Amino acid sequence: MKTTIIGLLVLATANINAQEKAQTYQLADAPRYSEETGYGYDLVATPAKGSKAPFFFSVRVPDGNYQVTVRLGSKKQAGVTTVRGESRRLFIDNLATQKGQFVDKTFIINKRNPRISEKESVRIKPREKTKLNWDDKLTLEFNGDAPVCQSISIKPADPSVITVFLCGNSTVVDQDNEPWASWGQMIPHFFGTDVCIANYAESGESANTFIAAGRLKKALSQIKKGDYLFMEFGHNDQKQKGPGKGAYYSFMTSLKTFIDEARARGAYPVLVTPTQRRSFDATGHIRDTHEDYPEAMRWLAAKENVPLIDLNEMTRTLYEALGPETSKRAFVHYPAGTYPGQTKDFADNTHFNPYGAYQIAQCVIEGMKKAVPELAKHLKIDPSYNPAQPDDVNVFHWNESPFTEIEKPDGN
Repeated sequence: MKTTIIGLLVLATANINAQEKAQTYQLADAPRYSEETGYGYDLVATPAKGSKAPFFFSVRVPDGNYQVTVRLGSKKQAGVTTVRGESRRLFIDNLATQKGQFVDKTFIINKRNPRISEKESVRIKPREKTKLNWDDKLTLEFNGDAPVCQSISIKPADPSVITVFLCGNSTVVDQDNEPWASWGQMIPHFFGTDVCIANYAESGESANTFIAAGRLKKALSQIKKGDYLFMEFGHNDQKQKGPGKGAYYSFMTSLKTFIDEARARGAYPVLVTPTQRRSFDATGHIRDTHEDYPEAMRWLAAKENVPLIDLNEMTRTLYEALGPETSKRAFVHYPAGTYPGQTKDFADNTHFNPYGAYQIAQCVIEGMKKAVPELAKHLKIDPSYNPAQPDDVNVFHWNESPFTEIEKPDGN
């Protein structure tokens, strides 16, 4: 027994020390991930030499923000590499390297699991139990036309890093599988190493159910002074009927809880009005389908002196600029047979594909520059985006992840 206790103490000390400095993993001849190794290739086959197939690499780490440096390149081949983390959060997009060239890129990524305390955990949904966002590993996806990576270094991020917590529904959540995507998983691409995006959004959630499931409590257990708490709700809230429900009743009460709890911890709340649905009238204009929920958020922002990003108005402009037909290419509209097991056409007018999610992320960035300029100062990439002039869908390049899903996200 004494030997066992000493061994556990030594292991615990080693783990603490390991978290204080960078751990570097050479990918050449790295093992498969296992609980014994705590790191290695994961989810799909280990890449063969010269392969252009996507691959995944996981490392077991505690909750927190991590600084990750990837050395992209190869002595033997040219590469074009995209790096995503956890549930398809975008960090590095189509970086080209020549044969023999190596490029170091560093980003900050948030890792979490459902545990809030020894006695309490987030009540995640059954379909979330396989999400990479909620496990005990930090997982990186290497994709692109020819993904190449020599090494990965991981260490805890500096405590001064600002964390932006995203709270919302299926229009915000990190979607694990193709062809679904949301703006929250595209936002990390635009920030440097002094900001970390922690996306706590989940499909089907309303402001009150987000609180009831312990999602806000989990975020508050991690938040610190100077961080931000973004809230985009409304899609699912408007479906709640009955006494006390409504935009100016239960919805306001829940949002006020978010605001008060953030401010109590020295963090900054930010309201984001819900994205429009793709619903055109006969004249080619977007119909308002969110009742008075966007206006209620504007009212609350003014009353509580909270910054507001009016995504509702920007996405109206975006969809009308694309038009009734081209706008389908920003949403999950695909004929049957496009994806494995897809026996029916996809015609979803709420949920985005990667192109649409990327456009809306740029809308959020533009709104951020106006409403939250102190945070926007930390942008690594400033797209100077105009939703009236969206990116050409025909030149948007996205290498799909290996995993697909034919079941639509919760909420509509």
